[in-house]
Amino acid sequence: MKKVVLFAFNGEVMCFIHVLLNALDLKSKGYDARVVIEGAATKLIPDLGVEGSLLNGPFKKAKAENIIDGVCRACSEKMGTSGDAGALGLNLLADMWGHPGIARYLMEGYEVITF
Repeated sequence: MKKVVLFAFNGEVMCFIHVLLNALDLKSKGYDARVVIEGAATKLIPDLGVEGSLLNGPFKKAKAENIIDGVCRACSEKMGTSGDAGALGLNLLADMWGHPGIARYLMEGYEVITF
């Protein structure tokens, strides 16, 4: 099985929606697809749980499909959204000086794509 992890750094809503949609599409085509929410994208976390928001539908589907691997602990703390991440049941990732490291995914055989 092909493995792909999408690192979402960009804090633009439309970019983040495309990360979620691509991850869902990859999963539907047999990939082991994962999303890591990093950098400026962590500011979008509160909107993920808001019913009717542009991000809510794709997020709920991605979460139900176990695609969201987690959120950068350091960046979500800096953006003030780590509590929101916890409330949404998202893992805080911090294996690289408080941030999620790409090396771990490469060692596990994932192709890494950044947005």
